[in-house]
Amino acid sequence: MPGIYIGSTSGFSGKNMVVMGLGLKLQKDGYNVGYMKPVGAMPTEMGGRPWDEDAYFVQNILGLKNEPEDVTPVLVTQDFKVRAFSGQCGDLMSGIRDAYAKISAGNDITVVGGSGSMYSGKYCNVDGITVVRELGLKAVVIDRYQEELKYDYLMVMKETLGDALAGVILNDIPPSFMDEVEGMLRPCLERAGVKVLGVIPKDPLMGAIKVSDLAERLGGKVISAHNKADKVVENFLIGTMQVENFMTHFRKNKNSAIIVGGDRSDVQLVALEGNCPCLVLTGNLYPNDIILTRSEVLEVPIVIVRDDTYSVAKKMETILSRHKLRDVIKIRQGAQLVSSSIDYDYLKSNLGL
Repeated sequence: MPGIYIGSTSGFSGKNMVVMGLGLKLQKDGYNVGYMKPVGAMPTEMGGRPWDEDAYFVQNILGLKNEPEDVTPVLVTQDFKVRAFSGQCGDLMSGIRDAYAKISAGNDITVVGGSGSMYSGKYCNVDGITVVRELGLKAVVIDRYQEELKYDYLMVMKETLGDALAGVILNDIPPSFMDEVEGMLRPCLERAGVKVLGVIPKDPLMGAIKVSDLAERLGGKVISAHNKADKVVENFLIGTMQVENFMTHFRKNKNSAIIVGGDRSDVQLVALEGNCPCLVLTGNLYPNDIILTRSEVLEVPIVIVRDDTYSVAKKMETILSRHKLRDVIKIRQGAQLVSSSIDYDYLKSNLGL
């Protein structure tokens, strides 16, 4: 039975989104779909059993019921790393092959999710390239736009994998870069034999996070308008400037959390009256009573954090770029983005479906 490996040029590139989107689309079209993630880098415990966090979540979304040791035969715990770096990891591919045989049995197609980049796991010989070769899979490599695309990397993947590379997906492309992608980079890649299966546009919702989750990730706490902590934050704006300048920027970034010092009540009030999704007050400084009252009346949550404004901004940048796909609305949106953006017919043909 055919199998497809979903890898990427780096971590947090959208592998789970593509795995779920593709898996749900194939299921909708009547195919029996298997799923595994050979190497799990996010160990957790579910129901008293060791799982990879992402693999557990994806399997549930696809409605599958396989055993954790079959879904993720290699779980990267601290003990595993100690053994692996000491040269005591053994023949891990044997276990992966056995697990793949179990998962793929009786299915029309098996979707195999990668971990990290295509080279992650090389230290114990379970990197994406080795998995693709050993299991006889076709590969799709995702490259997420982060200031630029890694087109050289994608061309190296073609040289390395040859016909096993079914194609690449360019993900999270901002509108300002779309013309360059379509006019220059896609033709360049395809001249080099790299099939571009799809270009997924940047969608603010996919990087959004709930206020309650944001507070937890920042190590802070929500102190007001608790009933609105499920509001969604798509971006952030730092309120360290003068009020007049802040108002100009704020009008252009309405769905942004405002990061501001706890002593800047002038900026806080402007942000509240402008109905920002939330205020993040830094330095562990609580707002005055006027700000707290307006927050409750306008139903805008306030989050208090200990760190300084610069540190919080850096954390926010990381959180919004790496936030996991967990909310139902984001899963639906991600699946829609995948199904509408990739050349599904070409991929099915390449897989022999």
